[in-house]
Amino acid sequence: MSDAAPAPRKGLRDAFVWLVATIICVHACMATTRVTASLWVLGQGYGEASVGMLLSLFAVAPIVLSLWAGRLADRHGFHRPVGVGVAMAFAGALLTLLIPKLWAIATGCLLCGGAVAVAAVALQREAGLMADEPGELKKIFSWMALGPAMSNALSPIIAGLLIDHIGMTAAFAFATLLPLVAWALARKVPRNPPKVYTKSFREPAAWDLFRLPAYRRLLLVNLALSAGWDAHSFVVPVVGHARGLSAASIGLVLGSFAAAATVVRLAIVRFADDIDEAKALRAAMTLATLTFIAYAWLPGTLGLMIGSALLGVALGSVQPMILAMLHRATPPDRHGQALGLRMLTLNGATVGMPVGFGMLAAATALAAPMWVMAGALLLAQFPARKL
Repeated sequence: MSDAAPAPRKGLRDAFVWLVATIICVHACMATTRVTASLWVLGQGYGEASVGMLLSLFAVAPIVLSLWAGRLADRHGFHRPVGVGVAMAFAGALLTLLIPKLWAIATGCLLCGGAVAVAAVALQREAGLMADEPGELKKIFSWMALGPAMSNALSPIIAGLLIDHIGMTAAFAFATLLPLVAWALARKVPRNPPKVYTKSFREPAAWDLFRLPAYRRLLLVNLALSAGWDAHSFVVPVVGHARGLSAASIGLVLGSFAAAATVVRLAIVRFADDIDEAKALRAAMTLATLTFIAYAWLPGTLGLMIGSALLGVALGSVQPMILAMLHRATPPDRHGQALGLRMLTLNGATVGMPVGFGMLAAATALAAPMWVMAGALLLAQFPARKL
């Protein structure tokens, strides 16, 4: 028996590799489309408010689809929701490639945002099922969080280089290829069908999860930190464009944020057993607050890269902690609902933020959204202390 025991674990490790690779490609499609579309809009002279509107569209589709995606994952497992997400990403990226018009770019952003929501719920649920004990959750979700971090690190740089040396079309074409790769990788994950429900089964409403105090507090903290991520995504292209930085330089600034997020998530994997999640969250919020306040005065490309790296360390450390605590705070057979409700709440609350950031930046100072987020993170320390 002892000789046969490692085989299932090896199978899980192999499947987990494909999970991480799949989320990298799905998220990279969205990240490439996001930075390319932002620069396309600025290049066409539409202004900062239009960039904010475009970035908001990435959060619109998840509001509608997240709860459905959670139920779909709980009912059907991994492959069906991931297939839906991949199809949406491919359709959105293809639209931006074939029709370089504002309405088509906007529709492509909408589809790519929804694709990540649908696929990510199934990917996170499947990853959580691979943990043998609660202590493994931080490590598993740190590896899973490396997927978006790696795509955020590489995609803006690749997109910037393609734009500078070939053109916008090449960057949009690169985004179109990524969903096809994602589906080829997802098919390598073994099928693990969930339990079959009878017709008489009545599924609890996802909103009931708000009755759990730990779940509510986690969402409040996650909301403040997620909005900080959005503020950084908005400010960097706008400030970089205003300072006359090239697309490649803007890509490097965005990439430094994601590279730092990747490094901190690798550190969490290494030191997961020694990390107190609640204290780590509060420390990350403090570091992000201080960096947001100082960001406007950072000089040149190098200064912006350092500031973005500090934000990457702070904000990048959050998702593994939040997801690990969420899985322990909710029933196992409702993890898909919990993840979907989390995604709906975050996107629902932040969908208007890029538009608000754009209006605020146009009316006051380009870095004003970051100062607002510093204040929001200070307020979020109150629920964080009760975790």
